[in-house]
Amino acid sequence: MRKKNQAFMGFATLLFLACCLCICKSMPTEVQRQAVNDRPVIGVLTQIVSDDVMKPFGRTYIPASYVKYLESGGSRVMPIRWVQLTHTDVEYENIFKKINGLLLIGGAVNLETSDFARVAKLFYKLALEANDAGDVFPIWGTCMGLQLLTVLVAGKNLLTETTAENIALPLNLTTEAYSSRIFRDVPPDLIKAVTQEPLTGNFHHYGVEVKTFMENEDLQSFFSILSTNVAENGAHFVSTIEGKKYPFYGVQWHPEVNRFQWKSNLNFPHSRHAVQLSSWMAEFFVNEGRRSLHQFDNPEEEASSLIYSYTPIYAGNFTGYEQIYFF
Repeated sequence: MRKKNQAFMGFATLLFLACCLCICKSMPTEVQRQAVNDRPVIGVLTQIVSDDVMKPFGRTYIPASYVKYLESGGSRVMPIRWVQLTHTDVEYENIFKKINGLLLIGGAVNLETSDFARVAKLFYKLALEANDAGDVFPIWGTCMGLQLLTVLVAGKNLLTETTAENIALPLNLTTEAYSSRIFRDVPPDLIKAVTQEPLTGNFHHYGVEVKTFMENEDLQSFFSILSTNVAENGAHFVSTIEGKKYPFYGVQWHPEVNRFQWKSNLNFPHSRHAVQLSSWMAEFFVNEGRRSLHQFDNPEEEASSLIYSYTPIYAGNFTGYEQIYFF
């Protein structure tokens, strides 16, 4: 009897080991995870200096609030200086391969014929090609940046007067907003605040009306409208958009001002919910950039390309910005 038990135990042990071996062979040797870049660099296309009071300091600029906004989301910033350097298309393509996203800031330029628009169009086309090939590259447009994205997609300027100057507004979220990439994970209390409290700073005179957007097949097929607002003249305009296929996003309002601009005569929302909304938007876009695996060729090139090589100047006494980087 004892020998039978020993034989049975031996058989059971062999069976257990065999099962373990089969399981081990069927399991991957390591867990497969989506690649994530924890050192993202977002490129910011510098804006042309048009105000006379700013001209002594440089030909292009980036308000420091945009830089702080992106850095607060966990990224670094590369200024893309398109005037002095007069890059060729090949050089811009080289820059594209090193950065992990692009931010188009607000300002005032011709959205069809300016050099700013030309360079933005090049990056836009490169981003389309890259994303189609599975190489994630996000683009974010703020205020004029949103307007420029609509011009790039529609192939023409569809802007009309939608003045909302120096005013904070809640967002009228659309049905699509609640399942969108931007808003679907926003905490319910913040979503409620977004729709009821004036959390978005508006500083624009032109925009895309909802009616115009819906009548344009290119815009309607490319973007989802996530929010709308009503201008001072009663125009119903698009205020937040999201690419249906591509990681392209646009806001007609300014999320960066909620935390990083403080002029007392300007209507910058600074409430707890306004700060939370700004934080959410920054982290969302930077996390989109984390999905891009573009990188610099070496650490020295990376270090010399980042905004840290430049020093912002105090501009609160002659502009609405506290600090500005000039180039």
